[in-house]
Amino acid sequence: MTRASRKPADAAPPRMGALAKLPIFLALDGKRAVIAGGTAPAAWKAELLAAAGADVHIYASELGPDMTALLERGAAAGKLIHHARPWAMDCFATAAIALADAETGAEAQAFFCAARAAGVPVNVIDKPAFCQFQFGSIVNRSPVVVAISTDGGAPILGQAIRRRIETLLPTSLAAWGELAKSVRETVASRLTPGAQRRSFWERFAERAFAAAPAGDAATSIDDLISEVHAGVGAGSGRVTLVGAGPGDAELLTLKAVRALQSADIILFDDLVSDDVLELARREAKRMMVGKRGGRDSCSQADINALMLKLAQQGKHVVRLKSGDPMIFGRGGEEVDMLTRNGVAVSVIPGVTAASAMAARLGLSLTHRDHAQSLRLVTGHARTGALPETLDWAGLADPYTTLVFYMGGNMSAQISERLMAAGLSPDTPARVVAGITNTDEAHWSGCVRDLALGTASVRKGLPILIGIGRAFSPAQHEHGADDATSDVVPDMARHPSASKV
Repeated sequence: MTRASRKPADAAPPRMGALAKLPIFLALDGKRAVIAGGTAPAAWKAELLAAAGADVHIYASELGPDMTALLERGAAAGKLIHHARPWAMDCFATAAIALADAETGAEAQAFFCAARAAGVPVNVIDKPAFCQFQFGSIVNRSPVVVAISTDGGAPILGQAIRRRIETLLPTSLAAWGELAKSVRETVASRLTPGAQRRSFWERFAERAFAAAPAGDAATSIDDLISEVHAGVGAGSGRVTLVGAGPGDAELLTLKAVRALQSADIILFDDLVSDDVLELARREAKRMMVGKRGGRDSCSQADINALMLKLAQQGKHVVRLKSGDPMIFGRGGEEVDMLTRNGVAVSVIPGVTAASAMAARLGLSLTHRDHAQSLRLVTGHARTGALPETLDWAGLADPYTTLVFYMGGNMSAQISERLMAAGLSPDTPARVVAGITNTDEAHWSGCVRDLALGTASVRKGLPILIGIGRAFSPAQHEHGADDATSDVVPDMARHPSASKV
């Protein structure tokens, strides 16, 4: 009996998770800030507060070399005022913020209690018990400022995260941030709230991640405001086919993340992980459209109709596919359909499963001593059987690496057809289930035992089959010393993977 196709279904909207601390950005321009201590840590905090525009009053009878040097050179903004005496209750008057570098717990407690009694937010450096707030690691592209907090538990981790973000944000973002501030009132006065303003800021943001603003940037932005106001491009939706990779969100490209962040609606497959979806814009509507072998799925016709309908409503639709959209992902069919109907469509490639397999196993699919060519083969035709057009004689070439996608149910026929075409039954074979997922499992053996090996790792996970000399146990650390039909989970990387 033929099953009815499952229709596209809305996914539950994401919920804000628990926060260890509420991140806020405090305006200190012209405000009084108090720092007790003349040490190097106190100097760093004094410079930070002054950079935010504060009038920093430093209370210390003695100054260390770092604080002395800071007072001599001055701050980039704000003021630095030294009081050559210890702190006292009067120093908290009109203060907006207070910090201290205290040597002992008693000193820290005294400063903390005094600041609290004066109603001033307080932080005692490196003493969490006496802190009402904490500083994060900062990425400075002011007025664009990013702060990272680990709730005081792992400052070095926070610094490592900051270094990664530094590489993602061009220094020119500061200039774009200033430009955004300068045109904000104009945008508010000329464009209506909602779709118009959002359209402008999305186009503005796309420019901000390109080159630095040119000398005529103000004129260019004014032209953009005029275009949005006149409705140029309004109502013309678009579709972006995005490769989500094999599951690990860290394998997404930067371009894929930016597409997810600008989407109105995301149509995603079953195999797309929650971690990938977490990177999408929170306001984006998510719709799960199935597309998983062996399960009830939306028909391709349903998906095509939905993409077309949403794009014609002026939406930016992201079609999020596991792996790469153009490798066994029907991406070509979707591009053709959208293009025929006049919808703008673009493709962002993703890491395909074969590449992820090679990386996870630590082997080269085109090892110069073992394989001079690589063939990616579908093990699943429209009929559900092996494609009739496969060239088995060519696939049986001993110097070719084969990777079969969607071939789990066909593994017995694959091994039989290859051996019948002349491939040695002892040719190494590898099966990976759920590549890059927490329940990833492996089998290593040879072609003659492929059906048994595939059956041993089948747990409802997508199956990838690798065949060829490149998969010889000597070529990778996970290979079995003898060809067995045991699952070999990657325990070092995935402790939750278990032997079947």
